[in-house]
Amino acid sequence: MADLNESTARTYLAHKFSLPEHLISVAELVGGVSNLVFRAKISGREDLILKQSLAKLRVQQDWFSDRRRIFREMQALSLLGPLAPLGSLPTVLFEDRENFLFAMSAAPPDSPTWKSDLLNGIALPTLAIQAAALHAVFFSAQSIGPFFAGLELFDQLRLDPYYRATALRHPDLKHYFDTAIEQSRTQLTALTHGDWSPKNFLVNPGPQLFSIDYEVMHYGDPSFDTAFLLNHFLLKAWHRARSRSLYANLAITYWKELLSLIPKNFEWLEASTIRHLGCLHLARVDGKSPAEYLRPAEQAQVRRFARDLIQNPPATISEVFEFQAEAFHE
Repeated sequence: MADLNESTARTYLAHKFSLPEHLISVAELVGGVSNLVFRAKISGREDLILKQSLAKLRVQQDWFSDRRRIFREMQALSLLGPLAPLGSLPTVLFEDRENFLFAMSAAPPDSPTWKSDLLNGIALPTLAIQAAALHAVFFSAQSIGPFFAGLELFDQLRLDPYYRATALRHPDLKHYFDTAIEQSRTQLTALTHGDWSPKNFLVNPGPQLFSIDYEVMHYGDPSFDTAFLLNHFLLKAWHRARSRSLYANLAITYWKELLSLIPKNFEWLEASTIRHLGCLHLARVDGKSPAEYLRPAEQAQVRRFARDLIQNPPATISEVFEFQAEAFHE
């Protein structure tokens, strides 16, 4: 079957559920680059999400990935579901491996992404605490780690487009990116989401975070995830300076809550997180997936700050955000 569109997705679901097509409506959910995602309303059933992986991602530069990554997402949701806080993950409804797609339960139709709330200056510490609570499950779920062995997809979707691509534009920093890559390939100690981003959380009524997009899940270096989320708080601060202190508070709240919940043998996590954080910060302006909301002046701020963070890393996460606050007054 070819890549779905709204029409073919409706036909597919009509055949799947033996229903006439007029009882099904389908709308494509835009914004992602690696999958086709549709919300379907089916008469007599709860809404569902239909997701199909793409071989070539929808970005300006060429970026390819194995479509079988969607199988990993199905497995992640199925195995993590019983371990995660109630209501924090979608439920897999059916899978179609031949066509690289599956269906899952849907969030309420008006649920915004955490990203959109943050960009609007809505920064609730309770959501940072919820993100930490779910993230802590990844550290404790060691028994399912073997199901997510292998770094090929993570390399295709993160290390290559974020780290190697950025290093090509900053050859003087190549050593730092090589070190971060090596860390990600050898410090294999916990389940790692690989896209632990506010865009991959919906905010359901409550409010409650609803976590999605598990296609890059692997047993790997958990400091990549912590840095990935903290990086988004840093980026939002450059873009919406008047809310800078709110984003900093979210970051510190998330970080402290996570440390209180995970095993004590992750004492190295902070230094490793800061190492990734500088590289990821620069990657969101000069890698293959730049943050689309940053204006040119903000991109320049990120670039300067990231280069300094990479070459002169502070000792603590708190200091990272303190240094950013100082940079606003320079």
